[in-house]
Amino acid sequence: MFSRSNIYKYLAFSFILSSLFGTIIYFNLTNRHQAIIKSFVFEKLGISDKEWKINHKKETYVMTSPQFLIDGIYKSMEGPKSSNYIQLTNDSSLVWVTGFHVKAIDNKSLQKISNDFVCHTNIDFNDAHYYGSFNLNDRIGKQYPRMTSLSHGLENFSFPKGYGIPMKGNEYLYVTTEALNHNFPKANFWLRHRISIDYNHDKKTKPLLSKTAFIMLPYNKYNPYKSPLDPGKNQCIPVETKNHSYDDGKGNMLSGHWVIPKGKNTYSSSINQQLSIKDSLRLHAAAIHVHPFATKISLIDKTSDKCIFTCKITNHKKGIGIDKMESFSSEKGVWLYASHDYEIELEVNNTSNTEQDMMGSMFLFFYDRELDEILNKKLIN
Repeated sequence: MFSRSNIYKYLAFSFILSSLFGTIIYFNLTNRHQAIIKSFVFEKLGISDKEWKINHKKETYVMTSPQFLIDGIYKSMEGPKSSNYIQLTNDSSLVWVTGFHVKAIDNKSLQKISNDFVCHTNIDFNDAHYYGSFNLNDRIGKQYPRMTSLSHGLENFSFPKGYGIPMKGNEYLYVTTEALNHNFPKANFWLRHRISIDYNHDKKTKPLLSKTAFIMLPYNKYNPYKSPLDPGKNQCIPVETKNHSYDDGKGNMLSGHWVIPKGKNTYSSSINQQLSIKDSLRLHAAAIHVHPFATKISLIDKTSDKCIFTCKITNHKKGIGIDKMESFSSEKGVWLYASHDYEIELEVNNTSNTEQDMMGSMFLFFYDRELDEILNKKLIN
């Protein structure tokens, strides 16, 4: 039999050993995983406020995120984040989503601060429920159900006049927002994000279909972090191989999140498979997602050798960050065809003294003729 004192010593030793082991594991984790653990612990201990604050105005759904601790450098997709399910209205009446906005705010005063602390805000939907409600079951599971994403440099995005994404008001949207900090390694403060979604009830609004397209570059799946033997073949070094990695169906691996060296470079890849155009589609808007040091991103029609649109990106002159990112918007629209080849082309200029991470994505919004016919039939009947 162990004496009581020996039991206490054993428990104390076990606690110290497990704490030491846990500490070693924690400090060997990536920034992203450390942020997840810290956020969880802070919420459980009541140090941070885990609740979302809702301020629903007329035809604008406003929400404020829980607190985020900025206590060091958090590059893209590394910072603390939080997610929330929302319903724009309490009933199933049709609404039209027309715009998205996000800003960083001070934790106490709730006043706007620099958007350098906004990494991205994703708006996702349940495609089974969404397309099922319109009897468009053949669209379910065809692509990741992301309506759009805001990110550093593009914190506000609205569709052209007369266009929007239709949905039942009480359908759930899944909102995720994440913090960012490129420039302040000694930071130690709390902040929040305030997100707004604009919508209306105008039945004359034309429906939009969202498609996500992004650059995917090949890498060596057997030795992914080795520098490409032939950079001219558009190969890359992935940031990691667990996320944003894809199989091209031929056994080759592609990455949508890669490393860029110092200096100027251009990257491109086909997006035909991501667009999956059956006949033709009319493009009316595009929201862009890139990382700092990107300078220009374009949608190219390779068949006609024409640039459909180009969005310029203005980077900070001091520090790391994006001042402004252009988007594309057109009431008239631009036609894209199934018989044509399309690609995204991204230009970067890494002016820092080290390698950086990069992505080149577009959220493309097309007039949805099939859904428009369905909605018009419902209105007539």
